Amino acid sequence: MPGVEELTTDGSYRRTLQLPHGPGVITLRGEARAIVAELDVAAADLENAVAACRRLLDLDADPVAIDAHLGTDPLLAPLVARRPGLRAPGHVEATELATRAILGQQISVRGARTLATRLVAAHGEPLPEHLRRGTLTHLFPDAATIAALPSEAFAMPRARSAALARTAAAIADGSLDLRPGADHDAARAGLLALKGIGPWTAGYVAMRALGDRDAWLPTDVGVRRGLARIGAEPERAERWRPLRSYALMHLWALLGDP
Repeated sequence: MPGVEELTTDGSYRRTLQLPHGPGVITLRGEARAIVAELDVAAADLENAVAACRRLLDLDADPVAIDAHLGTDPLLAPLVARRPGLRAPGHVEATELATRAILGQQISVRGARTLATRLVAAHGEPLPEHLRRGTLTHLFPDAATIAALPSEAFAMPRARSAALARTAAAIADGSLDLRPGADHDAARAGLLALKGIGPWTAGYVAMRALGDRDAWLPTDVGVRRGLARIGAEPERAERWRPLRSYALMHLWALLGDP
């Protein structure tokens, strides 16, 4: 999403981040056996920034145990063998993740990115000059800012913009808790109670914003195609509990294979 995140010429991922003591920028680069992180943040926010990086990359998972569990299913085992250690990426900030998920409902990824980029440019907080790197210019708007925007600000169907405003308002007033460590089931129920938020969005937010390792998206087109390719019925997913998020990642990844 231009303005908030970028891929650099050396393959690093860089993005802006709002932290308790102010804005910051994180840069992550993969090496053979490690992730190298550069953190341009306030000293008091060092621990918060590292935690955000670990959530983003799912670095607290146990890939050996996950592979061992999923590999017991003969239909899923070839996928696990093809991509050992596959993780389920999280996110650095729940409001941003939820907003991007709602913006992406029923449109292409390209279309959702365009909407998100416009939202950032018009309503994101400008990044302080000393933190600007590459194409980074803004912080993603916070929940209170998004909740206060008129429906015309989103350039999408009114019902979807209303759902986004309701979700942002619930995050802003604390009635919807999507903070790290929040209860997955309570968060999913809170999302589903909001008009315009369905099971796919609630499950996706639980998986990526809250790190729910057993999230499952049975209505997802990619999941259905992946199941068909390995010859599995939807009920097969019950065998993959409590790590269905990782099975889902394998099914999505499979779609890019010949």
